[in-house]
Amino acid sequence: MIKKINILASLLFLAATLSLSSQEKQDWDKIKSLKIAFITERLDLTPKEAQSFWPIYNEHQSKREGLLREERFEIGSEIKNLDTLSDARAGELLARMQKLEEEKYNVEKSYIEKISKTISAKKTILLMRSEEDFKRQLIKQYRQRKGGQ
Repeated sequence: MIKKINILASLLFLAATLSLSSQEKQDWDKIKSLKIAFITERLDLTPKEAQSFWPIYNEHQSKREGLLREERFEIGSEIKNLDTLSDARAGELLARMQKLEEEKYNVEKSYIEKISKTISAKKTILLMRSEEDFKRQLIKQYRQRKGGQ
C-alpha cells in the first residue's frame, strides 16, 4: 500500500512539474511573440528589409539565449555554492566568465555589423531602443500584476 502511495505521489509530482514546465514555455513563447510584434510595429520594415532582417535577428536571439543559459545555469549554479568552491575552481569559473563576456561582446558586435547592412543605421538604433523599451514595458506590467495580487 505504501509503495502504491509513493508511486502515486511521484506521478503526481511529475505531472505537476511537467505542467509548470509547459506553462513556462507557453509564457516565454507568448513573450517572444509580443516582442516580435512590438519590434515589427516600431521599425516599420519594408518587405525587402523584413525578409533579410528576421533571419539575422532570430539567429542572434538564439545565440544570445545560449550564452545566457550557460551563464545562468552552468556557471550560476556553481557560484551559488561559493563557500564550498576551492580557489582553483573559483579561478576556473572566473576565467570562464571572462571568456563568456568576450563571446557576448563578439556576438553583439557581429550582430550590429550584420543588421546595419540590412536596415539603416537609424533603424538599427531604433531596434536597440525598442528592445530596451519592450523590456521596460514587460517589467512594468509584471510589477503591476504582482502589486495587484
